[in-house]
Amino acid sequence: MTKPAQFRSCPTTGLRVERSAENLIKANAVAAVVFLAVGGFFGLLVALTRWPAVHFLPADLFYLALTAHGFDVLLVWIIFFEMAVLYFASAVLLSSRLAGPRWAWTGFALMLSGAVITNVAVLRGQSTVMFTSYVPMMAHPTFYLGIILFAVGALIGCCVFFGTLVVAKQEKTYEGSIPLVTFGAMTAAIIAVFTIASGAIILIPTLLWSMGLVTYIDPLLYKTIWWAMGHSSQQINVSAHVSVWYAIAAMVFGAKPISEKVSRMAFLMYILFLQLASAHHLLVEPGFSPEWKIFNTSYAMYLAVLGSMVHGLTVPGSIEAAQRRRGYTKGLFEWLRKAPWGNPAFSGMFMSLVFFGFLGGISGVVMGTEQINLIMHNTLYVPGHFHATVVTGTTLAFMAITYILIPLIFRRELRMKALAKWQPYVFGIGAAGISLFMMGAGTLGVARRHWDITFADAQLPFDYPSAAYLMMGLNGMFAVLAAIGGLMFVVIVVSSVFFGKRLAIDEKPSYPEVPPTARAVGHYGSAESIHIPGTAVLVGIFFIAFVLYYFVNWKYLSEVWPLS
Repeated sequence: MTKPAQFRSCPTTGLRVERSAENLIKANAVAAVVFLAVGGFFGLLVALTRWPAVHFLPADLFYLALTAHGFDVLLVWIIFFEMAVLYFASAVLLSSRLAGPRWAWTGFALMLSGAVITNVAVLRGQSTVMFTSYVPMMAHPTFYLGIILFAVGALIGCCVFFGTLVVAKQEKTYEGSIPLVTFGAMTAAIIAVFTIASGAIILIPTLLWSMGLVTYIDPLLYKTIWWAMGHSSQQINVSAHVSVWYAIAAMVFGAKPISEKVSRMAFLMYILFLQLASAHHLLVEPGFSPEWKIFNTSYAMYLAVLGSMVHGLTVPGSIEAAQRRRGYTKGLFEWLRKAPWGNPAFSGMFMSLVFFGFLGGISGVVMGTEQINLIMHNTLYVPGHFHATVVTGTTLAFMAITYILIPLIFRRELRMKALAKWQPYVFGIGAAGISLFMMGAGTLGVARRHWDITFADAQLPFDYPSAAYLMMGLNGMFAVLAAIGGLMFVVIVVSSVFFGKRLAIDEKPSYPEVPPTARAVGHYGSAESIHIPGTAVLVGIFFIAFVLYYFVNWKYLSEVWPLS
């Protein structure tokens, strides 16, 4: 006989929190932070090796570290945290019981075991194939088996999320439409199903190939289907971290979106078009027609980017509208100057938004242009771009909401508050520097996957411009800064979760400050005012930067193909 669900009432938001959902959020969040620490350590080793003056690891260990870094931070850390977000956005925000908690724990166990199995395969030196694992490079069968188990566990978590939406609807735990944050999480879960199916289609045959049961895997077919998983997994991230932006705006300011319907339409565009952005990894491949490339780099790209531009307007716009309602109406930017910049939840979220838009968004559109892609493909510009999206965008947003989840879900007072105020700035600036200088080095032609830009002992020596060495040195320095920021986050979270003051059931946390209007996160509705002149100016600055950067890259292209 199934035990009745046990709930507690959140004293800050007024939401009902079920015990099983709470425990699953805790487990997934803790696992996420552990793998963030592991993956971040390998990332630091990679950056120190790419730094010509340091050149820390030999070639074999560099590629081993690069493989582990990509797997642990691009998949494991982020998807574990996204599972926590899914359970929070469904069971907690809808004040519902979790559908199938035993299935959810099964999914968690599969994800954890899969992550450990793949890491062991990599660390034993049997699977140094990097994150993309392109055939004909072959990893040990346990490498593919671990990823498949991890993906199956994540799929189970998505099914539990969908089931919880059904339970909440049937039991009428909320009124009207589901909240926008839940809608965004649903978008992420839908894209996740497509992503996991794509991974299964190609990784299961590859597992059989590594076991000797299949004789041949076509490299172009592998690469095409793999990127349907590899890049689409980043679209899960975009949907999830945009949902986090809305959640933090609601919980810190009581902000409502400028137009709920328009924001939902922007999420829908992600489902319809954003996963097609994986085409930018394939534009130099010979097996695709010009028509397919033109569609993906024009119409599909424009519609996908439009969705992110809508969010880039409505999130700061909703904050400005909320701040102006509170009396911060002087000039264009009093609402922004008087924002709680000492609150790590807000500062991390706002930097995530700005860096994701200016660094990740603009560079993604430029790289998604077929002609310009030809001069950037397989240079360090590519990881520079996705460090802007996944690190300064997703990771920073997830760090930001953790500062709210610790008192609300873990019921612990945040420790090291002074350190917490600085952590988003240290990590955010470090990660932004990594992205900028990687893209700078890539623009100068530095290869994406080579461990030594000096080409020491090469039969055919090659010298990059001296500016490339400067870029790689600066990249190493900012990687150290980002690692310090990441370590600060891990120390703050671990000390708070395990040693922070335990909050009573009805006790509100004193830090970070979450106003009574935080309950807006669980409700449907739009802002009452759309008077947001400051946001309009910020959007204008973004478009000017967009046009100027686009022009610069077409100038680079004109130098590759001179016309007279």
